Amino acid sequence: MTTTEATDFGVRYRTATVHGLDVFYREAGDPARPTLVLLHGFPTSSHMYRGLLGSLADEFHLVAPDHIGFGQSAMPAVDAFDYSFENLTTVTLALLDTLGLDRFALCVQDYGAPVGLRIATRHPDRVTALISQNGNAYEEGFTPFWDVLFAHAKDRAAHEEEVRGFLTPEATHWQYTHGVPADRLNRVAPENWRLDQAGLDRPGNDAIQLQLFWDYQFNLDLYPVAHRYFREHRPPTLLTWGRHDEIFAAAGAEAFLRDLPDAELHLLDTGHFALETHGTEIAALIRDFLRRAVTPA
Repeated sequence: MTTTEATDFGVRYRTATVHGLDVFYREAGDPARPTLVLLHGFPTSSHMYRGLLGSLADEFHLVAPDHIGFGQSAMPAVDAFDYSFENLTTVTLALLDTLGLDRFALCVQDYGAPVGLRIATRHPDRVTALISQNGNAYEEGFTPFWDVLFAHAKDRAAHEEEVRGFLTPEATHWQYTHGVPADRLNRVAPENWRLDQAGLDRPGNDAIQLQLFWDYQFNLDLYPVAHRYFREHRPPTLLTWGRHDEIFAAAGAEAFLRDLPDAELHLLDTGHFALETHGTEIAALIRDFLRRAVTPA
């Protein structure tokens, strides 16, 4: 191996088999450096973190998996895999164990938050820091957007066709563009939402997403446990939040400060997918934060 090959820690695209399932993940940076695990939301994949992997790999080790049913990971049918946030967590933990990642910071967004919070509350000794980009942990974060989803949780049959509206191209495009100032819309690459929509349009994926919509209600039971974890363990925490997000409101970011008064909060002039419009700013915030929170002196 040449010197160049030995020190080339650019983005690598890999798949590991855990619990009989293929889990795709992106990896960048030197594994000897502090690790940051990045957990994506709905309806995207590890693709949402492509910019961060390129920006931070010179100083940190980054691992970004695709949840089961998303991106390039396995997508078993709903009658072959119990799609729940509990089981997504089980698979993610198994992947981290398979990769030998004993200590890591967590960066979460949207669906990544309930997975990451389960990991942190169960293994606080393994989590060096938390970063949340519109990843909710408080009821204050819920907006009227959730009314139909919580109604669906109570009565699936009555509201299933209505929540299918969240799986349409129009809904996916809205998630990327709503709340984004006009002068930043040209930073939202159209292939982002088209790639996500292609994932949603795969045969059988609608049933997966409807099951996870229904299961989301149980994430609220996790919140008191997470709040206690925050108060007792005081993990270094960075919040980079789109202040115009109508899925998880800015009030949800501000609520973290109740239990984590030392958390660093940055409300950005954008919407749900803040990395698309403020990737450079967020990368700089994360670099500075991780240098202080997890890099050995």
